[in-house]
Amino acid sequence: MASSHLMRGRIIIWLSFLIALILQAAPWPGTLEVLRPSWIILVTFYWVLALPHRVNVGTAMILGILWDLLLGTTLGIRGMTMAILIYLVAANFKLLRNLALWQQAAIFSGLTLLGKIIEFMGEFLVHDVSFNAHFLWAGVLNFLLWPWLFLLMRRVRRHWSIR
Repeated sequence: MASSHLMRGRIIIWLSFLIALILQAAPWPGTLEVLRPSWIILVTFYWVLALPHRVNVGTAMILGILWDLLLGTTLGIRGMTMAILIYLVAANFKLLRNLALWQQAAIFSGLTLLGKIIEFMGEFLVHDVSFNAHFLWAGVLNFLLWPWLFLLMRRVRRHWSIR
């Protein structure tokens, strides 16, 4: 019984990651591309806060590499970025769990911006790219989306009794 419960939890968690990857890859109109939220990062933030013993830096690295493969970008840059961001969240998950949703949103927005800067620096070292400050708007959108995503993901976790 416990084994099937554990397997069902893993399936739901990885299904949420798959949905986040699909949302991340979904096309947006050219001018709105800069507003694309970081779905993968937000969903991973949730699972690390909720279940740090099940979702961790290794999971983040795998998701980041899948994200790189999905976008066709330099392999490992998003994996490294995700690992750094998730390490920061996992190392402070007890503190972050006890903050209000708006405070979590502000911190995660800042972490998203840090992630964008790390991605840029990684790409800059490999390719000759220029920084587009408009992509920092994703942090603002992540700030607005976090409370709603948190409540949705918590409802999913409780409905499926994922522990």
